[in-house]
Amino acid sequence: MKFGLFIPQGWRHDLVGIDPKEQWTVMNQLANRADAGAWESIWVFDHFHTVPEATDQATHEAWTLMAAFAATTKRVRLGQMCTCISYRNPAYLAKVAATVDLISNGRVEMGIGAGWYEHEWLAYGYGFPSAGERLGRLEEGVRIMQHAWTEGKASLTGKYYQVSNAIVEPRPLQPEGIPIWIAGGGEKVTLRIAAQFANCTNFADGDIEVFNAKSAILQEHCVKLNRPFDAIRRSTNVKVVLGESVEDVANRLSRIESMIAPYVGAESAAKYVSEYRETVGVGTVPQVIAGLQRLKDAGLDTAIIYCPEAAYDPYVLDLLETEVIPALT
Repeated sequence: MKFGLFIPQGWRHDLVGIDPKEQWTVMNQLANRADAGAWESIWVFDHFHTVPEATDQATHEAWTLMAAFAATTKRVRLGQMCTCISYRNPAYLAKVAATVDLISNGRVEMGIGAGWYEHEWLAYGYGFPSAGERLGRLEEGVRIMQHAWTEGKASLTGKYYQVSNAIVEPRPLQPEGIPIWIAGGGEKVTLRIAAQFANCTNFADGDIEVFNAKSAILQEHCVKLNRPFDAIRRSTNVKVVLGESVEDVANRLSRIESMIAPYVGAESAAKYVSEYRETVGVGTVPQVIAGLQRLKDAGLDTAIIYCPEAAYDPYVLDLLETEVIPALT
């Protein structure tokens, strides 16, 4: 089992109170900590506006960070969970990703999805098309990227995208192209696209029952498409708040709530933090290890860890690196 670490970039109000001039230093220090330690990969979100409410707090742009981390780290894989296909023309995105792969010496992962955050879609002038159209764009965009990375050019006359001999040279260093992670658990379309194109999937957000159910549906799609199910690695995102005791965990959750309440309001902050409770990554070290072990036994390949305290307090990262990760790798 492998572990990835989300680097705080502001999207979840996880850089509030830190001067914008210092935020890159904080992010880069965490990336370099991961690079020197037990982590297999680092990740960022592809969003423009904060959650659980859109505020004027920082949300740093994903692919700019990818290029920066490519230049300042040496070992860890670099991913986004996940790039929204419609925020950038897919041929252009293929070009960007190929350049970052070269800078990183072949360490890029392409996390890609259909997109969901309506507020930022509308704010940035993208409209907000139906789920069917967003998924159609995802499928066409993945086709374009795969052709671009393996052949050096891409052409497609699709319903949503039209590209004609779009040259992507130099190609990525990775000989089979950049690995594609299809994010989302939509059972009829998203998982079918994953079964057809993905090197890895991302679903369930740590829920073991959902993970098992989505895995079974993914396997059904693989059978229909005559693709080996075990050719697709499975990942999930895990929100982690660790403590020495149940009381310690509760206190940490309260501090996280207090940290974001001035920006999103007390009610929204309380609802947001309530979503952490009873999740697989929240608890004492033995509890979290047991929960992740169940996911590992079910076939989880990679747990991508999000620590809301990472920019402020190294305690949870210390526990993950010294106790949790060694118990599961």
